[in-house]
Amino acid sequence: MHLQVICELYKTSVCEHTRPFPWWKKEKDPSPEEAIQKLRETEKILVKKQEFLEQKIQQELQTAKKHGTKNKRAALQALRRKKRLEQQLAQTDGTLSTLEFQREAIENATTNAEVLRTMGLAARAMSKAHQDMDINKVDELMSDITEQQEIAQQISDAISRPVGFGDDVDEDELLEELEELEQEKLNQELLNTGQDEASAPAMLPDVPSTHLPTSPASKADEEKELKQLVDWVS
Repeated sequence: MHLQVICELYKTSVCEHTRPFPWWKKEKDPSPEEAIQKLRETEKILVKKQEFLEQKIQQELQTAKKHGTKNKRAALQALRRKKRLEQQLAQTDGTLSTLEFQREAIENATTNAEVLRTMGLAARAMSKAHQDMDINKVDELMSDITEQQEIAQQISDAISRPVGFGDDVDEDELLEELEELEQEKLNQELLNTGQDEASAPAMLPDVPSTHLPTSPASKADEEKELKQLVDWVS
């Protein structure tokens, strides 16, 4: 009854007021960086818990060894506590692995998102750079450049061509004329060589410098002069 009166006063329905905690506002979604930071903080807490549980397990193990058979009841209780601590440690290890996997997934997703954003920016920049370009105009420009290069090559060839020489000269004819000139020169050299050999005087021995006697000489003098002549000839 009182609820219906309130609804009439505020012009609302009953079901809206009967919703559980209608005044709660939805929590703002955290950014990837905030989520990663929160996961890392939780991981640190779990690592500390692991260290604590490992120490407690070792303590309970030492307690069980200490009592041994002397106090079997205390030793069994220590082993039971050790067993519960090992279960908690295994659960903590699993939770830590899950958090690490989740953090790595968020980090990879963040990296991929950044890569995609950068690629999108690059694509838009490339599109803007090509905005004023037309492939047909580019083809025409390249054709014009090729044509101008050919014209420039033709001009260079025309400028470098020697002036005053006709293009109708036969190269084979020039080579034949050159061979005739070389043969003529060779014949002339052979002719000159033959003439030199024919006109050259015979090589005779030099006249001895000794004066021959004008009067008849003795036989000993003739033999002496003959020996001198033989020695000179030999």
